[in-house]
Amino acid sequence: MGRVTERRRVIRLRDGVVSTRPDTLVAEEPLEIRLNGRPLAITMRTPGDDFALAAGFLVSEGVLGSADELANIVYCAGATEDGSNTYNVVDVKLAPGVPVPDITLERNVYTTSSCGLCGKASLDAVRTTARWKLDGPDDDPGTPVRITPETLTALPDRLRAAQRVFDRTGGLHAAALFTPEGELLDVREDVGRHNAVDKLVGRALQQGLLPLSGAVLLVSGRASFELAQKAVMAGIPVLAAVSAPSSLAVDLADEAGLTLVGFLRGTSMNVYAGEHRLALPTAVGGA
Repeated sequence: MGRVTERRRVIRLRDGVVSTRPDTLVAEEPLEIRLNGRPLAITMRTPGDDFALAAGFLVSEGVLGSADELANIVYCAGATEDGSNTYNVVDVKLAPGVPVPDITLERNVYTTSSCGLCGKASLDAVRTTARWKLDGPDDDPGTPVRITPETLTALPDRLRAAQRVFDRTGGLHAAALFTPEGELLDVREDVGRHNAVDKLVGRALQQGLLPLSGAVLLVSGRASFELAQKAVMAGIPVLAAVSAPSSLAVDLADEAGLTLVGFLRGTSMNVYAGEHRLALPTAVGGA
């Protein structure tokens, strides 16, 4: 199996002084995900938690929703011409009776890029495949998630403190699950922010924890449509990001009832959707 980090020789310039030294880099390798033996998608990832990554990816695609729908996940031996195992190909076996989706060209385009289909088609795809409804401002789900702004603003520092590989490489995205009270539940790192989220969701599926209706998802970068999609598909009611969301992510959050927070830095944040889950002071009017 591939290593999370690798060492490379670099030439370093500091204040006009040239030196050579080894540098620690984050590893990046392709992972092919097969479904019942048929190729489904390829993603560039940091090796590690590959089975969780594949399982989480299939949650976001509406294929899996519970641990009993998953038979097993294995690395594919003989993935190369010489028959060696690269540990870069996994095959996901569905449990008997679980529907196998139609693996078409259009589906492969959609799964490998959030820009594969137009905005409306992307929103429709999530609407029709999401298994769990997020509680809305007028719903009474019994135990709705509520979180204070003060708790939210403390989460980025807690995420940063838990990033072990980032300290050595400076080149990894991270995603973490927290309770509404700010307790860290799980954290994953990867060269791709979407992979980090898939690893979180996949681990939750393997542990029988879906839907994650009592969790807050924090990501270290921006909030793309793809990340909002993954949150909705896992039943996560709150998505917060330290950077900006995309317009399509905000559209999906509005439609699905997802609380979407961006630019979560220091004591500041922007709330783009789902403000009913936050105890906000009275807003000041503006343009």
